Amino acid sequence: MKKCFILVFFLTSTILGANAQLLPSVQFGLKAGLNFSSLKSEDGGWLDASTRTGYQAGIWARIGGAGVHFQPELYVTGKSSEAKLVGTDEEGKVTFTSLDLPLLLGTRIGLGPVGLRIHAGPVVSFVVDKSIGESLGQVTEFSEYKNQAWAVTGGLGLDISNFRADLRYEHGLSELSKNDAAPQKLNLWTIGIGYRLF
Repeated sequence: MKKCFILVFFLTSTILGANAQLLPSVQFGLKAGLNFSSLKSEDGGWLDASTRTGYQAGIWARIGGAGVHFQPELYVTGKSSEAKLVGTDEEGKVTFTSLDLPLLLGTRIGLGPVGLRIHAGPVVSFVVDKSIGESLGQVTEFSEYKNQAWAVTGGLGLDISNFRADLRYEHGLSELSKNDAAPQKLNLWTIGIGYRLF
């Protein structure tokens, strides 16, 4: 009877341990950082846009076990660009404040509290505020921007204990301007620091 009990206990412990390894872990944290964005015309021939610094702040989650993980994030992001119409004196600052939702797939290389991550995925942005410099605002091509945009992002991340660091490039897929004659896309680099709460 004692041997039977030990055997049942051993089998139960083994099964529960195996299931625990299969169950995905869940992490949640905060993140803030800087972005360096530029607004570019499709052909590059009529809009000269310089890179300007913006910000991001929000939350992230990571769901997954060994191998691949899913990492949804939600940020308030400020993006801006110094834009100039080529061949004219029309110039000004274009700014966007948006809610950005990256949906990333990634993998982690490393053991214990230190690991290197590789991740990529789509980003959908919901513009909540936009501002166009007075001079540019008088030009037809800059009269209206869309309220939603899609992009794709990818980059590297580093985990050290509860701290997270990320470097990413985001490439705009959507035309931002409602004027089809003036296609524009926003591209940016982001550097972020995060902290895992649990």
